[in-house]
Amino acid sequence: MIGKTSILVIALMLAGCNISVETDKDVKIVTPAKAKAFVDAVEADFAEKNEFAAQVFWVQANFMTVDTNAMAAKVGGDMTALAVKYATQAKQFNDLKLDPVLRRKMEMIKLGITLPAPTNVAENKELATISADLDSMYATGKGPEGRTLGQLEDVMAESRDPAELLKAWEAWRTISPAMKDKYARMVAIANKGAKELGYSDVGYMWRAGYDMPADDFRKEADRLWDQVKPLYDSLQCHVRAKLNEKYGDDIVPLDQPIPAHLLGNMWAQQWGNIYELVAPEGSRIGYDLTAALKEKGYDEVKMVKTGEQFFTSLGLDPLPETFWERSLITKPRDREVQCHASAWDIDSKDDVRIKMCTKINAEDFKTIHHELGHNFYQRAYQNQSTLHQNGANDGFHEAIGDAIALSITPDYLKQLGLIDKVPGPEGDIGLLMRRALDKVAFLPFGLMVDQWRWQVFNGELTPETYNQGWWDLRLKYQGIRPPVARDANAFDPGAKYHIPGNTPYMRYFLAHILQFQFHKAACAQAGYDGPLSRCTIYGNKEVGKKLNAMLEMGASKPWPDALEAFTGTRQMDGSAVLEYFAPLKVWLDEQNKDRKCGW
Repeated sequence: MIGKTSILVIALMLAGCNISVETDKDVKIVTPAKAKAFVDAVEADFAEKNEFAAQVFWVQANFMTVDTNAMAAKVGGDMTALAVKYATQAKQFNDLKLDPVLRRKMEMIKLGITLPAPTNVAENKELATISADLDSMYATGKGPEGRTLGQLEDVMAESRDPAELLKAWEAWRTISPAMKDKYARMVAIANKGAKELGYSDVGYMWRAGYDMPADDFRKEADRLWDQVKPLYDSLQCHVRAKLNEKYGDDIVPLDQPIPAHLLGNMWAQQWGNIYELVAPEGSRIGYDLTAALKEKGYDEVKMVKTGEQFFTSLGLDPLPETFWERSLITKPRDREVQCHASAWDIDSKDDVRIKMCTKINAEDFKTIHHELGHNFYQRAYQNQSTLHQNGANDGFHEAIGDAIALSITPDYLKQLGLIDKVPGPEGDIGLLMRRALDKVAFLPFGLMVDQWRWQVFNGELTPETYNQGWWDLRLKYQGIRPPVARDANAFDPGAKYHIPGNTPYMRYFLAHILQFQFHKAACAQAGYDGPLSRCTIYGNKEVGKKLNAMLEMGASKPWPDALEAFTGTRQMDGSAVLEYFAPLKVWLDEQNKDRKCGW
């Protein structure tokens, strides 16, 4: 799901819009009234300018050419320059006592820029050009023999020939070495911009955007990881043992980390494609969702309409007709597009869209529910003021659709007519294993991507150590190693979309915690008291009403307030993950009792 997961592009574009306000020299004496006028002017300008910017980036993502890249770079540069100017002006109100809502908006203005450009015009333009170039290099990248990422991903998912897997794994990483120098220059320019705004580096700036001190957020992420790490460790140990049975000691030694090319995914971030190699013996899920979708005649549009139906079954309004007219749902045959699935909010009202190269399979069925979660969230908070038209934190935006996807249970599939009967409890361990290979396996990857970037931005890692630092973190958190030696000229981080695409990644880690919290709370509200893995809230309008109340809040309150509104607690908590997978953890520990775990 996250391998093709969404980027909330508009949340990034809100970082830079054409701001026309008082200059620093005009503001001789700051007052609360001037601060409010300042914020009001900014919000009005955001509302006016953002739609055009969104349209430009939409065109660039759907028609990847030299010309559209140039247009996107121009608009991006203009917006970033003005946003930086505006964020710099906002600093003059730092010491002024303001009401909490106004103060929080002022901080949002300063922290809303993903890559802050310096005030220097030439460097601003250079940063925008590099950003557009990196995005295009990824989107149009092809491995040897002209194979696209989609083609290579199919090999990673389906092949069990280690030589073929290695060839595909190495092929995709040929696109990224050319990115490294551009990326390093981008880091230097963006860090200069962050310093002008008063932050030590870009990574510190990102961590400051969670309604808590930046250093506290780092501790919070570690606390959540410590909660769920024992579950991951048990899963990693079992998967390594089963891969050893398949490939032997020469390829998967039991005393070493797992080679990254054998886990069914180009980035070894989710392992669901190797389910049949590690599945509990005798535990049958009882259905094949991909086969069922094809057998029942689902096409790409019907898959999306089915996802919409889940949300409307909760009482939420249907998607507007323009969604169906303007979304990109299938990959065009005649042009280059950015196929990475994403959800878009063009006008901050009703022009919401998705962009994905949909395939008829179980993975994309879940991805659709995820992407639509963004769109329904966007529509729910459309009546908030401009700066509050966002998720309570970026993890919320990713978690909503994923929480809905946790309701894709056998009971839900039976209600859709995709399966004839609900399998009995004898298949639960298999179902939990299948889901853990995606959800639990992802947790350390979701954490380490930004851990790497934090070290890049603060200078701990240099271009010479970028690649070694990437694999050091993958070893530390995932117990994964590269299948072949990698040298300093490689730039394996660039082979993951979110690095050249400059999308902060901590949101995905938080989402993998929050989605289980949301799911547990929703099931409790529905009066369900069975295993969480069997609970679906499909059709429950009372749960939908409470969910929508949280969505409507947008970013108008600190995220603990939004969390409390739906779950009753103010703290993100990994215990719901542990409860969801508790039966699997017992089973895994039984399997591992005579194995040497760890790496």
